[in-house]
Amino acid sequence: MFKEFKKFILRGNVVDLAIAVVIGAAFGAIVTALVKDLVTPLIAAIGGQPDFSHLKFTLNKSIFLYGDFINAIVSFLIIAAVIFFFVVQPLNRLMSHLKPADEVEKPSERECPECLSGIPAAASRCKYCTAKSAPVKS
Repeated sequence: MFKEFKKFILRGNVVDLAIAVVIGAAFGAIVTALVKDLVTPLIAAIGGQPDFSHLKFTLNKSIFLYGDFINAIVSFLIIAAVIFFFVVQPLNRLMSHLKPADEVEKPSERECPECLSGIPAAASRCKYCTAKSAPVKS
């Protein structure tokens, strides 16, 4: 049983997943610090500090704190916007500059004008109906 556990732990995808979780946690801390220390104060300077935590209602002596839920939604939307505009968009632009242009692949076959069967692009005669056809220039 120990050998099976060792084999499971040392499989590549388990190690990759563990590394991804650690890097994801570190990146999450960076994004949280960016939002908390830079973006939220900027938003507060422009539009005031929105705080919905005091919003609640009571029903049969049960207190529903829907203000905390609104705060969580606003926080999520701010974090999602920061990730999109400061991480995803710049990386997409960088990758588009680094990615080589896709080469257009020349077709290896073309259609015979007489019998409409597929023939090699460089052929000058159809192999099925023997009709003459101009080959495609390379």
